[in-house]
Amino acid sequence: MPRSPFYHVRLWSTVAAVAFCLSCATVPQTYKSLHHRSFTLMPLDLESNGIAFITPSTVTGQEEEKQAVASLFTEVLSTKRPDIPLMTLPQTLSAVNRAKIEVNYKDMYEDYRNTGLFNLDSLREVSKATNMRYLAQLKLSGFSQGSDGRLGVLGLRLVKTQNARLRLFFQIWDSTDGSIAWEAMEELEYSEDTAMERTVTLRTVMEKAATDLVDCLPPGPRPSASAGH
Repeated sequence: MPRSPFYHVRLWSTVAAVAFCLSCATVPQTYKSLHHRSFTLMPLDLESNGIAFITPSTVTGQEEEKQAVASLFTEVLSTKRPDIPLMTLPQTLSAVNRAKIEVNYKDMYEDYRNTGLFNLDSLREVSKATNMRYLAQLKLSGFSQGSDGRLGVLGLRLVKTQNARLRLFFQIWDSTDGSIAWEAMEELEYSEDTAMERTVTLRTVMEKAATDLVDCLPPGPRPSASAGH
């Protein structure tokens, strides 16, 4: 059976459409809303007194998710602000166990779930155990993943929009008086068009949110003019 004179035109049009769809799977989009407030935290306070991360709060409450949130955030903080003495969550928990204050630490979290407050005496105990004045608490209050078919050829969906949404709170508590010295919140939506079957991971959006929040912290010391000589 002879082919239509437009066969090759349709064929190359299809190939071009496929190539176009695949070329669209390259540029991620990020939308965010970021707010932060400093109450008593001043420049150089963190550099002078250090910060220890305590157990985060998460949507599911699963221990694995808490560990992941804290780990990803501290990775970003230690990379971007090496001038700040930092104690990671595993280090904090180890210090709490060594100081034998794990019961008080647990009670501190039960009070927080009910009141949104950390007991001052407990904050001071954790501060003493870690030798850090400031205590950092993360709260992942929202995280979701999804996908939508976007572009297709001949009825086939070649490109999907993979997306993830995250809402993250970051508070820094001052153990000397039990006050919140600094806080920030970010809502972030990340999407990318891809021909691959892959979801946007928690790591991807956590790293972006952590970078934004860390950038809002009071600035550290400026390098001296002679540093580059």
